[in-house]
Parts: sequence; C-alpha cells; structure tokens
Amino acid sequence: ASGATMNRLERAISAIHVLDELAGRNTLVNKLHPLAKLGAVMCFILTVLSFDKYALSGVVAMGIYPVFLYQLADLSLCEGIKRFRTVAFLLIGLGLANVYFDTAVLLNIGGIAVSGGWVSLFVLLLKGLWSFLAVYFLIATTGMEQICYALQLLHLPKVMSVVLLLTYRYLILLLQEGSRMSAAYALRAPYSKGIAFNAWGTLVGQLLLRSIDRAQTVYESMALRGFDGTFYLQRAADGKGALAFVLLSLGFCLVFRLLPVFAILGSLL
Repeated sequence: ASGATMNRLERAISAIHVLDELAGRNTLVNKLHPLAKLGAVMCFILTVLSFDKYALSGVVAMGIYPVFLYQLADLSLCEGIKRFRTVAFLLIGLGLANVYFDTAVLLNIGGIAVSGGWVSLFVLLLKGLWSFLAVYFLIATTGMEQICYALQLLHLPKVMSVVLLLTYRYLILLLQEGSRMSAAYALRAPYSKGIAFNAWGTLVGQLLLRSIDRAQTVYESMALRGFDGTFYLQRAADGKGALAFVLLSLGFCLVFRLLPVFAILGSLL
C-alpha cells in the first residue's frame, strides 16, 4: 500500500512537470499573449456557468470550443478528460441529491422517461468538464508564471499573484517530500501493509517541516536572482494572433449563448 501511495505521488509530480513542459513549447498557441488566453478562458467559463440547469443542448454545444482549442494547441483531449476524474466524483456527489428531489419528467428518450434531476446532474457534469478542460488548456499553453503576469496586468494585488505562484511551487515540493518519505518508510517496513496508524502524526509533521524548509530555500534562491514579486513577459507575444483569438472566442460565446444553434441546424436539415 505504501508503494501504491508512492506511485500516486510520483504520478502527480510527473503530471505537474508535464504541464510545465507543455507550457514551454514554441507553438502558435503558446506564443499568444497570456492576457488574451486568460480573458478568453474566463469568458468561456462564465458563459458555460450562465446556462440554466436544464439547458442540456446549449451546454453540449459549448463543448465545441474546448475540442477546437485542444486541436489547435496539439493537446490530448483524452488526457484532459482523464485528469477530470477526481472532479467528476465530487460533482456527482453534489448532483445526486437533486435526482431524488427533482423527479418531474423532463425528457422522453426512446420511451424512457428522464427526470429533471438526471438532466441537471448531466448538465452539472458537462459544465464542470468544459470548465476544467478550459483551465487545463490555459495552464498547459501558458504556464503559471505567465498567468500571474496576466493577472498582474489586470491589477491584481501583487501579494495575491505571488501567493498563487508560490502555492503552485510549494505543491510540487510537498509532493516530492511525500514521495521521499513514502519510499523511506517502505524500505524500513517492506512487509507492512501501508503506513501504520501510530506513525501518521509523526510523518505528517515531518512532511510539513521538511517541505517548509525546502520552500524557504526556493524562495531565497528566487530572491537572490532578483525576484521582487513582479512578473514579466517571457517571450515575444503574437499581438495580431491574440486579438483574433479573443474576438473568435467572444464571438463563439455570444452566438452559442444567445442562439439555439443545434435547434437551428436541425430545422435547416
């Protein structure tokens, strides 16, 4: 069990490093100004969340946008959906309660009556999925430092952007220290089925102290290199491409939010 825990920690560390590697690529989408990508993603998320809990067709149509983004940025859509699994369990837990209270029949599919509770649950899952994919796209094509730079341009207080960056970096340190401690425990107790209950408190305390020490060292290294809480654009940005990206994103959100696109296409066909 301790080996399984270590493997999960290593996979989490690897996933964060993969995001950093994706953000460092020299692709067309990565070259777009971070403020343009941040604004487009925020607009998309707000549009998705504005739909009614029964607006199934409208929310389904909004999925065209993240699919297009992932193709444009050469990202794996399956990988993004796989990362959504943990969030999906949380959303299902929140939405299942509504299934028992909202029992009025809302749809009839092939003779099967579907209540409003099931429709609202599915809409909730889709909203969460589209929002998660959009945020994953933003991080994978921009990087946390450049997101903080975009937030800085929006006049977010410097302390908040610095805390956001350091929290992201501290998470990596926390996972790395957890992986080392899990490996050390497994070597000292190779036949143990997981970590003994009486060792939990000691290990958690040691994990906190060791990760804080490493985080302090990282911050001191950043300060020695001149970091003062100000973020800068790390590469030349494509201004015209960024403007086109924002306009297309806004146009998509307006059209698919205000018009029943699927219904119009169905009537034409």
